[in-house]
Amino acid sequence: MFDCAAFITAVLKQDRNDLRQFFAPDAVIQWPCTNERFTVEEYLDANCLYPGKWTGTIEAVYRAAPVTVLVTKVWDEDRTASFHCVSFVQCRDDQIASLEEYWAEDGEPPMWRQEHKIGRPIRMGKETE
Repeated sequence: MFDCAAFITAVLKQDRNDLRQFFAPDAVIQWPCTNERFTVEEYLDANCLYPGKWTGTIEAVYRAAPVTVLVTKVWDEDRTASFHCVSFVQCRDDQIASLEEYWAEDGEPPMWRQEHKIGRPIRMGKETE
């Protein structure tokens, strides 16, 4: 079974060799938010060359064969930036054959929703992760 925690740990460490082992050689990786498709080597470049040092935590895992869905919160070392990522993972022979990820920067709701008082916070107060 796909080891979600080990995969996310490798992503956050930005260690090319550690991360490579999770992928089938012909895996396809897609980031629809930026209209990008990567080979494994291109994905390793995109992940491992990304500036800064990162940490994070898995917030949820949903398994619905053949797809595993991961929801991860990621933040930089000095906690000035944070993101949520939703990853759709399909494996073949215990390696990722397909990975589709949606990244979003954490932030405040748009002013128009605040002005209309639409919605409410999911979490209250400052996070201490």
